[in-house]
Amino acid sequence: MNMNEACHTMAEGEILNATKTEYPLYEAVLYGDRILTAKFSKRLSCAIKHLPIRVRFRYEYDTIKAIEAGVSKDPTLMVDGKIFLEGLIAAEEITRAFEKLIKK
Repeated sequence: MNMNEACHTMAEGEILNATKTEYPLYEAVLYGDRILTAKFSKRLSCAIKHLPIRVRFRYEYDTIKAIEAGVSKDPTLMVDGKIFLEGLIAAEEITRAFEKLIKK
């Protein structure tokens, strides 16, 4: 099974939908502890794999760096340098947020 076909915990540096080079590429950083960020990244892979978007994915576990970036909730997803989603939210909410992002 291809990594892009199944819901999975995203790997550091992985690009979701990497083969779809015609899709726009967003840079995402997921701040928080290892357990919550892993859960969030799995929901993220499920929630947006069908959308016309590519997302390069990084983790940041350093609390000081999170505070400096303005993060106040665990986990927090930043997209292209802006706080995008906060907390361990449902996959449906993640999908809706990315659908809005794509429409902009």
